[in-house]
Amino acid sequence: MRRVNWRHLPALAVAVVFLLPIAYMVTGSLRKAGLPPPRSPELVPSPLAWENYERAFELVDIPRYALNSLIVAAFAVPLSVLVASWAGYAISRLRGRLRTALLVASLAALMVPATALLVPRFVLFKHLGLIDTYVPLIAPALIGMSPFYVLLFYWAFGRIPAELYEAARLEGLTPFQTWRRVAMPLVRPVTLAVALLAFVVTWSNFLDPLIYLFDQERFTLPLGLKLLAQLDPQNFPLLLAGAVAATAPVVVVFLVAQRFFLAGYRPASWFTR
Repeated sequence: MRRVNWRHLPALAVAVVFLLPIAYMVTGSLRKAGLPPPRSPELVPSPLAWENYERAFELVDIPRYALNSLIVAAFAVPLSVLVASWAGYAISRLRGRLRTALLVASLAALMVPATALLVPRFVLFKHLGLIDTYVPLIAPALIGMSPFYVLLFYWAFGRIPAELYEAARLEGLTPFQTWRRVAMPLVRPVTLAVALLAFVVTWSNFLDPLIYLFDQERFTLPLGLKLLAQLDPQNFPLLLAGAVAATAPVVVVFLVAQRFFLAGYRPASWFTR
């Protein structure tokens, strides 16, 4: 027992490091406006200012902006998982120099700064007449959103025993059927991890909506928080209340999804239709 407890200490320390900013955000959102910052850690502010949340929703249409972000995520996340899994599966089934070349290209694309592509992407979407629409926000999902997701799927598909692929081929399955009925069910934890990462990236994306969206009715939640900060820049509890409202859906999605990361899989359903 003593050995197991020591083994959990690093994970506990990492969890505390990540939870402290969230705790500070929640407690800060409940402080009275105009109060000076606390001199010591304050777990429960006194008195509790729940009106910060009411005021934040009055100043900015947070539900509307959250719905816009949800619409973008509803298209971007499934597309990212689909395209990244296709690319990762295709690379894992290749052999020789072609696979090496594609892996090197993926790593090279991963090192390209996203800001270096802002100008050519803006010019392209402007010529296509897609500015002030959600298409530029969803378009990165058509290439898997990030080479990192492709590499994750490549690693996961590469760990599947070759005998299963051979058995699928002998059963007469096409490559697409093998991907859908054999490979994808066996990498469900990775699929869920990629979907969760894509959702967090899409939900918190600030730069792309700032560049491509001009109509305030189409603003996503990060732009809504920017509007809230501009309306009352000195009211930090108000801004933190909006940040809590924006962070809560991500926390809920993670809490719901995390129990499926290590979910078992029944081998009997590998070749079920």
